[in-house]
Amino acid sequence: MQTISYTLDQIDAIANLLIQEAGDQKVWIFRGEMGAGKTTLIKSLAKALQVADGVSSPTFGIINEYQTQAKGFLYHFDFYRIDDPMEALDIGIEEYFYSGNYCWLEWAEKITPFLPERYFQIKLELASETGRILTLHHYQNGH
Repeated sequence: MQTISYTLDQIDAIANLLIQEAGDQKVWIFRGEMGAGKTTLIKSLAKALQVADGVSSPTFGIINEYQTQAKGFLYHFDFYRIDDPMEALDIGIEEYFYSGNYCWLEWAEKITPFLPERYFQIKLELASETGRILTLHHYQNGH
C-alpha cells in the first residue's frame, strides 16, 4: 500500500505516476466520496493515455468507451445509479474485465460480487480544497 499527497496543479504528473504504479493491471477501482475528484483524476489519466475524445462521467449510461492513440480502448464505468449488481452482468462486465483494455470503475462497491480477483485500487480523499490524498493498493485474489 502506498500513500501520495498532491494538489490539483500536479494532477498530470500524478496520472503518469499512477500508470507506472499500476504496471500491467488494467482493472482500476476508484474509491472516494462524491466530490473527491475521481472523475477529474480519470480525465487526467485519459489525457496521459492520449484519449482524443472529451472524457466525462458515464453517470447516466453506466459506461463510456474511449479509443486511445496507443493503448487500444479504455472503458470508464460509473455504477452509482445501479440498484442491483446483476445490472453489471447484463452489460457484460466480465467481458470488459478480461478484454485486456483499461477498465476504470467508479462506485465499484455496488458490484462487489463481480469484481475480478486482481485489480488496482485508488482511494481518493480530500485534504483541502485543492489537495488530495491517494492510497494505492494492488489486490490479488481479493487481498
